[in-house]
Amino acid sequence: MDDDKLLKIFGFNVKILRMRKGLTQAEFAEELGVHEKHICKIETGKQNVTLKTLNKISSALEVKASVLLEEKFD
Repeated sequence: MDDDKLLKIFGFNVKILRMRKGLTQAEFAEELGVHEKHICKIETGKQNVTLKTLNKISSALEVKASVLLEEKFD
C-alpha cells in the first residue's frame, strides 16, 4: 500500500470514530492537545502523525492503533 493511501485510510478511520463518539474536530483537538487544523489535516490524509500522536488518538478513540490502519473495520 502506498503512503498516500495509508494516510487517507487512517484519516477516514479517525474521522468516522471521532464522529461516532459525538466529538467535533475542535473538541477532539482539545482532548489531544493539538490545533483543530491539525485534526482536519489528519482526517483528510494530508498530515502524517508521529507514534506519540497515533497513541494519543487511539487512546482518545478507545481503539487499538492497528484499527486505525485497517481498510475496513466494524
